[in-house]
Amino acid sequence: MSAEQVPVRQRTYTLDPTTQGPLYPPSEVLDADGNFIVVGAVARPEGIAWGRVLVAADTPVPPFGKVVPYRIVSELDDPLTPEQADKVLYTLPLPLPANNYPMLFAPDQVPDANSHVAASHPFHEAPIPDLRPEHGRRLRTPVRLGDWLAARGTLTVTLADDRRSAEFSFAFDNLIPESLYTIMSLREGDLDPARLTRPGPLGVPNVFVTDRDGRAGYRVDMPDPFPSKDRHEGNRIINVVVLWMSRQTNHGGAIGIYGLGGDIHAQLKLRGASFQEFETTA
Repeated sequence: MSAEQVPVRQRTYTLDPTTQGPLYPPSEVLDADGNFIVVGAVARPEGIAWGRVLVAADTPVPPFGKVVPYRIVSELDDPLTPEQADKVLYTLPLPLPANNYPMLFAPDQVPDANSHVAASHPFHEAPIPDLRPEHGRRLRTPVRLGDWLAARGTLTVTLADDRRSAEFSFAFDNLIPESLYTIMSLREGDLDPARLTRPGPLGVPNVFVTDRDGRAGYRVDMPDPFPSKDRHEGNRIINVVVLWMSRQTNHGGAIGIYGLGGDIHAQLKLRGASFQEFETTA
């Protein structure tokens, strides 16, 4: 068997800092003026490419599965200017603005989530259910864009000997200190209008808490995550997204209640569909 024919068993990936889930809403993070802070795939008239921009809250929104250019307020530098790095991060209000994703994220727990109304909050003041002052909220200072984009992460995927499962092992640095995170598995059907599936967690339980320096690790074995293309029931994992939980709450088999910047906020992911080199069996 030639080297080209040897099946891949393990690979390590570097995750990229981001503020974006799908293309709409353009970002899961706002600035103090209500603009979307987009670090991710930017929809421009000439096409889609990775970039850094501020997008207006009233940017046009196409039907799910379609793309129209963002209404860009200004470009963000790379590296950021001191003024840009100092931007305080905010959650999205409810209902989610510029949203076309037709999905309930926790249908068993909160089937009416799409009808809820809430204001945007700076990350350090985001509402936490049943919180009282004496409970000792840990995050009490603003989270700024420069700190958010300093996050670093690696992922090593290793197939089991029988190829029925794969281990996902993560190492993180410079996340928000002493905070609750979750990891989402993005599958082919989650963005496919023809067979839309609900995004789910990468393992259950799927949360981790960072230490005082923003470091953490996470490991899980996932059953048959990379079925072959000819298995019609298959729904391959094509990306993973590391999500900061602004309400500091886990939801079992749901990644969040509102998703998309309402209570989850993408901070690290792979830039595009990945893991094509792997194949698992049922």
